[in-house]
Amino acid sequence: MKIGICAPSTPFLREDAERVIQTAAKSHPSADLIFDEQCFAEEGHFAGSDALRREAFVNLANDSSIDAIWFVRGGYGAARIAEYCVKHLGDTARDKAYLGYSDAGNLLGGLYRAGIGFPAHGPMPADIRRAGGDAAIKRALDWLVHRDAASLDTSIVPNQNFAAFNVMTLAMMVGTPIMPDLEGHVLMLEEVSEYLYAFDRALFHVTAHLADAGLTGVRLGRVSDVPDNDRPFGEDAEAIVRRWCERSGIAYLGSADIGHDIDNKVVPFGVS
Repeated sequence: MKIGICAPSTPFLREDAERVIQTAAKSHPSADLIFDEQCFAEEGHFAGSDALRREAFVNLANDSSIDAIWFVRGGYGAARIAEYCVKHLGDTARDKAYLGYSDAGNLLGGLYRAGIGFPAHGPMPADIRRAGGDAAIKRALDWLVHRDAASLDTSIVPNQNFAAFNVMTLAMMVGTPIMPDLEGHVLMLEEVSEYLYAFDRALFHVTAHLADAGLTGVRLGRVSDVPDNDRPFGEDAEAIVRRWCERSGIAYLGSADIGHDIDNKVVPFGVS
């Protein structure tokens, strides 16, 4: 199985790519990981220019020899190319799985809106940098190579629609041409490295847009590495989500096993 890897946002390091390849060779020898050279390009904050990042993704997605696309890491940048990329995908791109999270949610959302392929929120090669990150790499490959149900969030059940996003990514996406229709979906949310007041502000924006979207409900994953404010915010992340869900008439369904960590589980978009 050939898995094409590109960087729609920020660059990767060659030594980290080699660690991912070595991990995969031991756990999933049938997986041929193809790191596009663009993964290592640098132009300011980004993994190359917008044009280079667009070209890398579109070429891999339209390559009939590639079976799946794995986004190498998040950061920021995918929103700048997502709409263009989706418009330039052919029939071959419709047969592939697409895996990533965080900023890659912009592309996952755009693909899902367009009905292209099988997007899923889940671990990325960059997770190899975390302590114990090989477990996240293996989980991602379990899903990409074997569609192993053990990789999934345990709340996922048959015949129910799901989607998962980083809160800040989703807050910037709602109301744009890459925002998918989430009617009848359980929406799973997670966040990292944001002040709780910023998290609260983002939920205000998200729930205002999705109050009438027909969501089945919201589940909250891990909200980690929260910076200390100059004074206590007075609510934790779950209390914030519960409050905005109650105000907007969206059901709060409890926890989700997703987040910016090695325990991040896979959430396929749509019906599992």
